[in-house]
Parts: sequence; structure tokens; C-alpha cells
Amino acid sequence: MIRYRLACPDRHDFEGWFRSYDDCTDQIESGILTCPVCGSDRIERALMAPAVAKSSALAQQGEAERHAPPDQAMLASNPKLAEIAAAFRELREKVVAHADDVGERFPEEARRIHYGEAEARGIYGQASAEEASSLLEEGIAVMPLPRLPEDHN
Repeated sequence: MIRYRLACPDRHDFEGWFRSYDDCTDQIESGILTCPVCGSDRIERALMAPAVAKSSALAQQGEAERHAPPDQAMLASNPKLAEIAAAFRELREKVVAHADDVGERFPEEARRIHYGEAEARGIYGQASAEEASSLLEEGIAVMPLPRLPEDHN
């Protein structure tokens, strides 16, 4: 996983984790990546400084913090991010509780529902950035479920 610092035109900074540089680029270009503060889909990578820890700094860190996933450590140090993650977690739980998981058939099933070929209902599943972009171009409203720190374990 690669962590990028991202920003919207209003300079709201946030971080995202991606499988690769191309995955990040695809999500930015397709417009499925949005600012968690204002919702803008005009996102760009922001300048990042490399994280270099000195051995004395590592010696001072607690054992649990050293081995915690990066997202968990970040949430523990920033109450506002922890609050946003809790809201995302609640949103995702509601979607999962009230919608059908159609897995990799998501793009096909979303089209079937949109064009009246299948029962109208809430669904969720997997779609590539290209597939999500294509659905949006057809006027089919889709949005990615938020990724949570525990998704990286």
C-alpha cells in the first residue's frame, strides 16, 4: 500500500492509501475520490516529505504504537480524523445492512437496475475506477464506500 497526501482546490488536506501509483491516478481522474471535508472531486496529490525516523525516536515510541497500522496511529493522534472515521464506519455499516452485496457483478447489476431490467434496490460491490467512471457517464449514481483503517489489516 502507498500513502499519498491529497488536497482539494480549497486546500483541505487528507491522506489516502492506494494499491499503487496507477490506482491513485485512476481514482483521481475518474472523480470517485472526493474530499472528506467539502466533497469536491477535484483532487490532486500534495507535496509530501518522506517520513524518516531516527533510531532514538523509535526507541522512545511505545511497543503498541510501533506495531499499530499507520492509519490507527494517525487516528489516535487526531480526534477529528477519528470522528470522521467513525462516521464513515457508521455509513458503511448502514449500507451493508440495507443493501445487497453483488460483488464483482456491481457494474452489470447497477446498469440492470438503472435501465429497469432488475428490481430497484440498494446494492454494493466491487468496480474498478474505469467501471465506476463509465457508470457515472451513463448517469448512474455510484459512490465508493469509504475505506477504513481496519481494511488495511
